[in-house]
Amino acid sequence: MISTTNDTIPVRKGEGLDEEVLLRFLRENCADLPEGELEVRQFGTGHSNLTYEIEIGTWQAVLRRPPLGPVAAKAHDMEREFNVLAALHPVYPTAPKPLVFCNDSTIIGSPFFVMERRNGIVLDTEFPSGTNSPDELGRKVSEIMVDKLVELHAIDYKKTALVEMVKPDGFLERQVHGWIGRYEKAKTSAIEEVAALTTWLQNNIPESAEPTIIHYDYKLNNAMFSRDYSVMTGLFDWEMTTVGDPLADVGAALSYWMQADDPDQLLHGLGKPPITIQKGFFTREDFIARYAEKSGRDMTNINYYSTFAYFKLAVICQQIYYRYKNGQTTDARFSHMDKFVEILVKQAMVGTTK
Repeated sequence: MISTTNDTIPVRKGEGLDEEVLLRFLRENCADLPEGELEVRQFGTGHSNLTYEIEIGTWQAVLRRPPLGPVAAKAHDMEREFNVLAALHPVYPTAPKPLVFCNDSTIIGSPFFVMERRNGIVLDTEFPSGTNSPDELGRKVSEIMVDKLVELHAIDYKKTALVEMVKPDGFLERQVHGWIGRYEKAKTSAIEEVAALTTWLQNNIPESAEPTIIHYDYKLNNAMFSRDYSVMTGLFDWEMTTVGDPLADVGAALSYWMQADDPDQLLHGLGKPPITIQKGFFTREDFIARYAEKSGRDMTNINYYSTFAYFKLAVICQQIYYRYKNGQTTDARFSHMDKFVEILVKQAMVGTTK
């Protein structure tokens, strides 16, 4: 993964890799490496797994490892993400090709995998300076985001190795009850609305659509675009990928897709608002309408899926804050994450009244 913007930083304190040992591993397990020293930088965005760019001469790749400290059971499974990419890359080339998986924690302190590095532009809060016609590009990028999700959902998972890795039956029920349980395990303080929200979620589970491959963390800054924004050159962070209800994937995408009239606390909860609030980008209603048109799926119950997605996102943030509060990470970005959890729960509650 690479961006034409400067999205890497020097490795954060306490998150370094043993470069000598890692270089030895790479030379033993990756073919045709050039001579030279190993150079490592870190991707500064992201709040979960740690992602590094690694370079030896002209060879470049990306390394993914779990966050530091104890992690939730079955979370941050590097081998699973590696296997998901191995299954998907041949049928959905936007997913990067995985190169090697390592389960030996003596190399860098945890399991990890290495994948190919893609080239392009990652959009987060703004277009690169000097971009022409940003309003027109906003619509163009929005359309591609919807269309690539439709494309992913159209793949026959039964013709891939994913069929051996997933249990699509009862997916949505397991998700709802599972994320409620994760919240309880990571809870650090009481939020008044959670009881009513989780009761509503359990009592209103809709009948699921035919299962498809779902990315389940589908958002703009997990995607990469060509310089002219005509194609998506990469899609990343496949950790949560599975086979299940495609509308759960759409709901997750909608929870990240903010728009200009959203509450200010939601827009600024993690800093500068995402670029999707700018003119030209789809609203969430536009996103839903194009997905319905392109996929042919019934979107009647999409409010349930987006409500659940806000709750799921709140739980993810709560898990991050739990790790911070318990000293498992010292990343200062996480020190006020509990406040954003409350904001997300309140946003989810709006859906229970529709």
